[in-house]
Amino acid sequence: MLSHLSIRDIVLIDRLDIDLSRNLTVLTGETGAGKSIVLDAFALALGSRGDAALVRQGAEQAQVIASFDLPREHPAFDVLKENGLDGGGELILRRVQLADGRTRAFINDQPVTVQVLREVGRRLVEIHGQHDERALVDAATHRALLDAFGGNAGRAGECGNLWLMWKERETAVATERERLRRAMAEADFIRHAVEELSTLDPQPGEEQALAERRAALMRAEKAADDLRDAHETIAGSASPVPSLAAVWRRLERRMADAGDLVGGPVKALDQALQSLEEARAGLEHALAVADFDPKELERNEERLFGLRAAARKYNATVEDLPAVAARFKADMESLDRGAEKLAALEKEAGAAEAAYRAAAEALSKARQKAAKTLDKAVNAELAPLKLERAEFMTELASDPANPGPEGFDRVEFWVRTNPGSKPGPLMKVASGGELARFLLALKVVLADRGSAPTLVFDEIDTAVGGAVSDAIGARLARLGEKVQVLSVTHAPQVAARAANHFLVMKEADGKKRVATRVLTLTPQQKREEIARMLAGAEVTAEARAAAERLIAGAR
Repeated sequence: MLSHLSIRDIVLIDRLDIDLSRNLTVLTGETGAGKSIVLDAFALALGSRGDAALVRQGAEQAQVIASFDLPREHPAFDVLKENGLDGGGELILRRVQLADGRTRAFINDQPVTVQVLREVGRRLVEIHGQHDERALVDAATHRALLDAFGGNAGRAGECGNLWLMWKERETAVATERERLRRAMAEADFIRHAVEELSTLDPQPGEEQALAERRAALMRAEKAADDLRDAHETIAGSASPVPSLAAVWRRLERRMADAGDLVGGPVKALDQALQSLEEARAGLEHALAVADFDPKELERNEERLFGLRAAARKYNATVEDLPAVAARFKADMESLDRGAEKLAALEKEAGAAEAAYRAAAEALSKARQKAAKTLDKAVNAELAPLKLERAEFMTELASDPANPGPEGFDRVEFWVRTNPGSKPGPLMKVASGGELARFLLALKVVLADRGSAPTLVFDEIDTAVGGAVSDAIGARLARLGEKVQVLSVTHAPQVAARAANHFLVMKEADGKKRVATRVLTLTPQQKREEIARMLAGAEVTAEARAAAERLIAGAR
């Protein structure tokens, strides 16, 4: 339910905070006091169209915050989840209207689009009035309301699942049929492709491995000649190593009698011979590593050329060739199996259609039964609302030739305002006052099924007499036992039945301007306000007594 409404700088409202509770709450006040402004501000928080004219004169921006207390399983949280937003037990909608016409929207202090705000708002609040088209839901919503009333929402959901399954099977049939048609048209090419790619046998990652090996072979080719020349110089027939070794041995024999003279050269020659030996070993290892095979390089380049040529031919990358080969192989298998697989898919699609149609037929019968019960319940509410000559009817038309996810029923709420007149859709047949009362009768019947947790009625008691106003008040109070109801009213009979009463009034704000204020009325103040509604400008003792009788009768 709506627990708190905070409004800042909206038209005549500079600062307004209202705490709300369950049951029926009424807003009363003289014409022009600002009751409609409060509702316009509330609608803004729910995602209605913004307007720079809403910003109070002299202010840069206006702001409305609506806080709701909801069970965690409420559908509004599903919308948040679908849009990647966090949600808990409390839901706070905030809308900022800038003086330049732009608006910003937030849910739980997270920025959102106005579309998301509106989608959440639709699940939280319904606003109904004589000229408010939000009360005139489309035929798709009528169908959902009828399903909720008849307890068929689960059956409708299952029908939707079967519809999706049927359509998925039909799509599979169409895909296989097209694939088979393509395969038949390209049979020779497919057979050639399968043979060629099977012979080529491309492997994942093969191109990169071949390119790396090719680069290594080319490097080896360039380095091999230099390595062989260096090895020949050090270890070949012209190697200086034997001569150096002979010199080293001759000097080493002189160490005993001339060590001070030959010691240094002997040591240096020994180190040189060791270094030359290390260089020889290193060159031999390098030659072994760089053992270049021209035939391997040739084979490598031929393989790369073959893979890349095939990739160009089949309009793919070399890396994708295994997948291309698998696809052609599947097409070949499909061509071989052909009609067998298609027939199996068609059989599955036929079974899915039969299951859907059986469910849709059962749902249609359940809707017909629920429609009769709904019509009886709504018509029972019409006489006290001074619509005793009117008739409500659920127009349900079934067309199995045009199925859909919700079955093949078109549902629309129709009315006949006078005996013998032609019935038609609510919107087209009923006048403003009649429409509001028809809607109230519907809401009383549907209150705990298919209704938002907060209902707002804007002056639906306009232009009706005292008895009808009393009947409206009684039904609003009954609604308030199941959902939260807010009603803007000029009818004392409605106000008398309210559990909570707010008085909307204008007063000077000390700056030569007026501002709208909302006062929570005590029982004594409530009696005085109802007396004013009965008497007009001058409240008399008789009016107070009449107000007391209305309040007592409402109890």
